[in-house]
Amino acid sequence: MINKLINELMAYGIREHLVDEDDRVYVTNSLLELFGQMEFKEEEIEEERILADILADMCRFAYENGIIEDDTVTTTDLFDTKIMGLLTTMPSTVRRIFKEIYNISSKLATDYYYNFSKRVNYIRTDRIAKDEKWVTQTEYGPIDITINLSKPEKDPRDIAKAGKAKSFGYPSCLLCMENEGYAGHFSHPARQNLRVIPISLDGEDYFLQYSPYVYYNEHCIIFNKEHKPMRIDRAVFKKLLEFVKLFPHYTAGSNADLPIVGGSILSHDHFQGGGYVFAMAKAPYDRNFVLPGYEDLSAGIVKWPMSVIRLQGKDIDRIVEASDHILSAWRGYSDEDAFIFAETEGIPHNTITPIARMRDDLYEIDLVLRNNITTEDSPWGVYHPSADLHHIKKENIGLIEVMGLAVLPARLKKEMAVLEEYILDKKDIRSDEELSKHADWVDSWIGDYDINAENIHTIVQDEISKVFVKVLECAGVYKRTREGQEAFDRFIKSI
Repeated sequence: MINKLINELMAYGIREHLVDEDDRVYVTNSLLELFGQMEFKEEEIEEERILADILADMCRFAYENGIIEDDTVTTTDLFDTKIMGLLTTMPSTVRRIFKEIYNISSKLATDYYYNFSKRVNYIRTDRIAKDEKWVTQTEYGPIDITINLSKPEKDPRDIAKAGKAKSFGYPSCLLCMENEGYAGHFSHPARQNLRVIPISLDGEDYFLQYSPYVYYNEHCIIFNKEHKPMRIDRAVFKKLLEFVKLFPHYTAGSNADLPIVGGSILSHDHFQGGGYVFAMAKAPYDRNFVLPGYEDLSAGIVKWPMSVIRLQGKDIDRIVEASDHILSAWRGYSDEDAFIFAETEGIPHNTITPIARMRDDLYEIDLVLRNNITTEDSPWGVYHPSADLHHIKKENIGLIEVMGLAVLPARLKKEMAVLEEYILDKKDIRSDEELSKHADWVDSWIGDYDINAENIHTIVQDEISKVFVKVLECAGVYKRTREGQEAFDRFIKSI
């Protein structure tokens, strides 16, 4: 069995240009060593199976023959990544090829690198295909929704092992460059098939890689060579704009640098980007204004559920200066009537989520105003999804959601399927412990529809989308009301 599987994998490697014909024997022998085999016979492979199936069979053989101790997701992920590491081109070669292609076209270079990351199974396309995605038209334009299923849930056996495992400080986090080629362990994913691309932004060394979970097309991560905390400052605006200058077909943005309104990893300076046009990028100006001292730039407030200032211009440095001017003003701005406080008891609350892109021949940056203040009534944050929305989205609203793409928890896939059955069968939703949290929400809209088996799924999707719009409105520091927009204008006049 394993002889055929090795032949299948080698055929895949040759076919996908991961293994050079000159390296066939060397890589084959490396696989034989991994599987404890002393003999090998070449076989003709007639059927081209998908990589995921070949690797699954290899992991099954490894488990049945005592090479790996169990068949949990974590154990098999560690092992199949080790397998693919033997077929993955060395970093120096990947970087050389990327540079050679970049000299022809930046888009062709990222096309090469993105496809490479999929071919070596760093991006697990079989899992990503399971994600549920849809688009709903709203008053703010088309909103993207995804229920992410590509990040596997932990097996209880893996959780138990991770709790007993020795703690390691290398790499310092999941974004450190030292992950390239790292074998991983129960608390840290394997990365033998990861290759990163060096780039320079504002004189600092960064690396480009793709997210293994690609929440959207060509979802990339741009991370600092040094393990240092995220901070939103003048340099961030310059780096984001320089990135889109290097890759004008990509968007680049940064999570905010404060808890609650920031990303999941604040300990390592990084940005996110990719080749996707987000809903926020399609949103028009709601109204324009003149920024004193920066009359050469276009400035305006974007029609979006969150509070967004958009700047456009041809000169990166001028946009950087204007962005820094707005950031400095916002960091110190308070408006008690609008419940905006720059700080309380010495703790800062105001920051910005910035997003940069090219629009034709103009540089463009969106500055999303954020505030992370909490109260006794709003312990999760005043500008955080309200409690009545937590049954759909409770987590922080980070960069991706800000731009108009909901990344909803995997639990919703199952919950919504069962919920649809309950609705069709007219069962009591409150009688089910798992579904009862959705009952009030369903009551609020079920009477608006003539529901049947053909339309129930679309109706539920549309209502989830409406919840996500409310989530974004909650995260907006200035609401889309007359009072909220008047308060927004007060800040604009103060700049």
